[in-house]
Amino acid sequence: MPKSKLNIQLQDVLVAKGLLTAEKVQELEQAVATDGRQLEDILLERNLVKPADIMQAKSQLFNMPVADLVDKEMPREVIQLIPYELAENYQLVAFDRQADEVSVAMVNPGNFKAIEAIEFRAREQGWKPKYFITNTDSLKSAFKYYGSLSSEVKEALTLAEGKFSEIPELAEEEQGKLEEVVKTAPVAKMVAVIFRHAVEGAASDIHIEPVQDETRVRYRIDGVLHTSIVLPRYIHSAVISRIKVLANMKIDETRVPQDGRIRLTIGGRSVDFRVSTMPLLGSEKVVLRILDTATGLKSFEELGFAGSTAKLIDDSLKRTQGMFLVCGPTGSGKSTTLYTALNKLNDEGSNIITLEDPVEYYLEGVNQSQVNAEVGLTFASGLRSILRQDPDIIMVGEIRDIETADLAIHASLTGHIVLSTLHTNDALGSIPRLVDMHVEPFLLASTINVVVAQRLVRRICRYCVTEAEVPAELVDKIKKSLSELPPGGDEQIPKGTWNFKKGQGCARCNFTGYKGRVVIAEAFSNTHELQQIIVAGLNPGALRDEFKRQGMITMEQDGLIKVLRGVTTVEEVLSATND
Repeated sequence: MPKSKLNIQLQDVLVAKGLLTAEKVQELEQAVATDGRQLEDILLERNLVKPADIMQAKSQLFNMPVADLVDKEMPREVIQLIPYELAENYQLVAFDRQADEVSVAMVNPGNFKAIEAIEFRAREQGWKPKYFITNTDSLKSAFKYYGSLSSEVKEALTLAEGKFSEIPELAEEEQGKLEEVVKTAPVAKMVAVIFRHAVEGAASDIHIEPVQDETRVRYRIDGVLHTSIVLPRYIHSAVISRIKVLANMKIDETRVPQDGRIRLTIGGRSVDFRVSTMPLLGSEKVVLRILDTATGLKSFEELGFAGSTAKLIDDSLKRTQGMFLVCGPTGSGKSTTLYTALNKLNDEGSNIITLEDPVEYYLEGVNQSQVNAEVGLTFASGLRSILRQDPDIIMVGEIRDIETADLAIHASLTGHIVLSTLHTNDALGSIPRLVDMHVEPFLLASTINVVVAQRLVRRICRYCVTEAEVPAELVDKIKKSLSELPPGGDEQIPKGTWNFKKGQGCARCNFTGYKGRVVIAEAFSNTHELQQIIVAGLNPGALRDEFKRQGMITMEQDGLIKVLRGVTTVEEVLSATND
């Protein structure tokens, strides 16, 4: 079934069931045309329709029964009727067998190549397929029966043990032997398995570090590190060296930090790994940042920006010059917000140039460059060169020093849009920080368009969401904070009795109760009144009064509104905003 036809038919079924409105249909048609993605992916990403409802609609379309495989016990001999590579490529799995009839669940029943492959395998092995429809989350749950991370790594360790288990830690003079070990299949397989499980588990980072007599592999998922596997110490040097080889780094250099990049195809999609090594006492640690370029950039709405904050950002990006600043600590999603802004500004009529450390996502039509201190390409020197490239829009990854701040300010004064990030805890702290960098207040007052400060909090898992009890003192705190909202700021708060939510924990969220993250933010724009306050000497009380006059919703208030909307929990918001 062609994609466009499937989109139209799925849309019609959902409208007939009352799950989509006519207004949403128009919006979704535009999104499908712009992104070129399936309607189902956009519906799930925006949380407009429940996964179960989409499965039922597709079941009706394809006249196929539904198979929910989450937590379903599946015999290993049945699941292995279809090899993992085939199952992963075509997004399907065998999950049950009755005599010669095998139940096969598919994410995309319209994929005729997948059906041909299954029919061929069934004829080869002497069984008949019975097709069911399922979704991606259900399929991931089933895939664990192909072998968990620990069992797959254990298999590779068994093969590797005889080769070099007697070498506790390979010394420099044994480097030749190490190079041979790195090329062996067990080590390569072990590293590939670690990478694949990280991507499938939606991890943002992988930490591989020596701990006494062991090597610990940890994944950061939704901002929290989890130990996933513990390896024997003798494998450590070989694993680190294998990663270095993939990242084109020097495997014989263990005394200084190194940086590199790996691009792999995992699960049919392109994934980048940003690699960083750090020498420790007698060993090395490696951290890999996972940049899943196939997921694409989300809109501001999908990131979590809403209400007056979203409007402020949207209005500021329509200006032809000035500075767009995003503030927050490391890991608060600043770069993603900048990329979303760049994506919105990206058109054929604009020359967009970026200077990043490092380039995280590749944007078609954008000239992206990366700082390189070894050859003298810093943010400051690179920014000077960019200004000679006839830019309309400039993105500087971070304002770190006086020289970069001065150049960025002057660039925004001379007819350019400048987007950048700054390390401050809140929006108010951005102006004193720039003044501390010796930016002249009168120049600062003339250049800033908007300042956004943000944090990331974990989303409640939509599969196991349930009612939550919140202590009376916390309810009082929420009431006090929200009572100070500016006029119109309570539009997003659900009417009626307040209901608090939490996640019970299920297989889909690894029993954490959370799945994914969302932005909580505050923002202010430049006004004539703000310019006068900046030039007059930055009185903090005057700044706060001006923000109130603008109707700014604070980061805490934005988070608490999301709590009342059932997006996140009180604990997450208070943890993120109690600096």
